[in-house]
This record gives sequence, structure tokens and C-alpha cells, in this order.
Amino acid sequence: MESLLILRRPIFLLFTCAAALLLAMPSGTSATRFIVGGHNGWTSNFNYTEWAKTQHFYLGDWLFFVYDRTQMNVLEVNETAYDACSAEHPLHNWTTGAGRDVVPLNVTRHYYFISGNGFCYGGMKLAVRVENLPPPPKAVSVSHKNGAPDVSNALIVVRLATAFAVMWALLFRI
Repeated sequence: MESLLILRRPIFLLFTCAAALLLAMPSGTSATRFIVGGHNGWTSNFNYTEWAKTQHFYLGDWLFFVYDRTQMNVLEVNETAYDACSAEHPLHNWTTGAGRDVVPLNVTRHYYFISGNGFCYGGMKLAVRVENLPPPPKAVSVSHKNGAPDVSNALIVVRLATAFAVMWALLFRI
């Protein structure tokens, strides 16, 4: 019976929720969804080569093509077809008909996209190189005069939270 009372105490619920939030927090980096062409979208008379130079594409990212679905499309082609603006034998037709197409970048390689119906000649072509995520930076260890390394801030927060929980339990006899 007493164990049920513990579950009803507000502090127990508070710590349980806090622990769940900490566990659910994303670690490191997450995938990025790139709107191809930024606010211009996937349209003619835009330099996608210059746009792509300002981006960095990593494994797991997504390309989001926004365009006029009545006229344009999104075709993945090889490098030769990309250079020639040839839509005859695409590797993949990403066009869904909604004018809002998402392409997962799930392999580290070069990707080549064009729009058929002559729009490629107006600049609707995009080449991207997808890379693996770089390794996270190594933590810098600061040593004190006695040679002991500094404790990280995260470890300090965990220790303080644990100490607070123990003190609370002792004070209120949970």
C-alpha cells in the first residue's frame, strides 16, 4: 500500500518526468531537410550549382523539392545525363504529382537531379555530394595543478541532481 503512495507523490512524478525527458533528448546531430533552392524552390532561371556550394550534405539528410507540379518534375540521373540534360533514362523519377517531393540522401555518393521537359536547360539541375557525418569533436581535458582532469559540466549536473534527490528523500521521507 505504501508503494502506491510513493507513486502519487508530486516529487516522484517530477523526477520521473525529468528522467524521461533526458532520455528522450536527441543526441548529437540530426538529419537536415534542405528545401532545394531555399525560398526560390525548384524553378527555372536559378543557379542550383551556386546554391549547393553553400550547403553541406550528410548521410541521412533530405532534399525537399517544391515546384509547379503541372509543368516540372524531379528526375535522378547519372552524371552523363546530368551534363547533357537528358531525361530519357532516369535512375529514379521522384515526382509524386504533388509538387512537394522528398528525396532521402541515404547513401554517401554524388546525386544528380534534373527537371525534364526542357527545364534543365533553364538551370533546373542539381548535383550534390553526400558525406558521412564528421566525428564529434573531442572534449578538451583541463587539468588542475595536481594533474586531475576537470569534471565535465554534464557530470556535475547529474551529481547535483542526484544529491538533490537524496536530500529531498531524506527530508520528506519518501
